[in-house]
Amino acid sequence: MILTVTPNAAVDKTFRIEGFSLNRVHRPSLTHTVAGGKGINVARVYQTLGGQAVCTGFLGGAQGSIVARALAAENLPNHFVPCQGETRLCIAVIDPTTGTQTEINELGPEITMRAVSELLRRVQSLLSQQDFDFVVLCGSLPPGAPDNLYAELIRLANERGVRTVLDSSGAALREGVAAKPWMVKPNRVELESLIGEPPGDLSACRTHAEALRKQGIEVVAVTLGEQGALLVTEQGCVKATPPSVEFASAVASGDSFLAAFLWAWTHGPSPADAEYALSLACAAGAANAAVIGAGFCSRESILTGLTQVSARACL
Repeated sequence: MILTVTPNAAVDKTFRIEGFSLNRVHRPSLTHTVAGGKGINVARVYQTLGGQAVCTGFLGGAQGSIVARALAAENLPNHFVPCQGETRLCIAVIDPTTGTQTEINELGPEITMRAVSELLRRVQSLLSQQDFDFVVLCGSLPPGAPDNLYAELIRLANERGVRTVLDSSGAALREGVAAKPWMVKPNRVELESLIGEPPGDLSACRTHAEALRKQGIEVVAVTLGEQGALLVTEQGCVKATPPSVEFASAVASGDSFLAAFLWAWTHGPSPADAEYALSLACAAGAANAAVIGAGFCSRESILTGLTQVSARACL
């Protein structure tokens, strides 16, 4: 079982518009509205693969109610903390004609320190009541939330002996890394923000990932888009290339990657098999990119994609 923390949850709305352009009136050929936010997406895919997930974070206003109803409909346990203000709306416009994706993401509600304290208490309570394999900390922080929120949550979980996974950016990522989570999953841009310079080629990405391991982070996965992903653990370095798919949407492909990795780490044929976990993760990221909707790829499509993933140890 995993606990996902999504401080900046969202109503995710995706429009498919052929020939999208500025300064025109468009009528989408498809509209898809779901509960969103990176941790929710991770929970969705983790349960699709057969695991169990519990969700928490902040929800507020009418849009927060939409998210809560959607979680109930998907049988995703909801332990979100109420907050003032309105949960954000995130819009993605997919144009299959040009292969482009345009996103408009609101900042999110203003979070008070009282709400932050309540979230810390909520997580502490959940950790005392249930056994979790991982606490997964995902996404941006809403306005008002302190940069060290993830770091505080990592410390809480570490005190309980629960492995933590961090997937964020900017100051929240830097502060979180300093608290030594079990795993981090930066993409190239996020890796650059951590090291303060462009990550460069694959060899340079590996060097920087290994530097993070030396800081006390046991598992570092660097996602590289269509090029796949790089994984550095105590077992060494593995590079995996995903299968080719017909692109539909990139929304939540990184979240699908992370969910499949964590599921494979504890439920795969061999526990903690780095190559298998990375391969399944790449298959899930590709399967998600082939559908409209955040994390709505099927278990069958992920397992089918797994047979087409190329993985090898880094030289």
